Amino acid sequence: MPDLTSAQKDKLMSDLRLMIADAEELLRVTTDQAGGAAAEVRGRIQGRLQQARAEMAHLQDAAVAKAKAAGHAADEFVHEKPWQSIGVAAGIGLVIGLLIGRR
Repeated sequence: MPDLTSAQKDKLMSDLRLMIADAEELLRVTTDQAGGAAAEVRGRIQGRLQQARAEMAHLQDAAVAKAKAAGHAADEFVHEKPWQSIGVAAGIGLVIGLLIGRR
């Protein structure tokens, strides 16, 4: 599976949240439906929704942990090599300034 961009991951998480909310609403609306089969299906869906919520929370925690690790790594790099960090920042600023100036 190809790596997803941050925007794609955010969209996927948003879509998953909407799907879970819609499924929960469907379960609430069909609560009055009689029959053993309907109750069995509702039970399976509720179990899968709980599993999806748990997996979504796990993915969110993992994303937060990765972001914190990246922040700590950047912080350590800046503290260990301040002049290189200043040079990189100046270079990026120069490139952005040149791109803006071309317009």
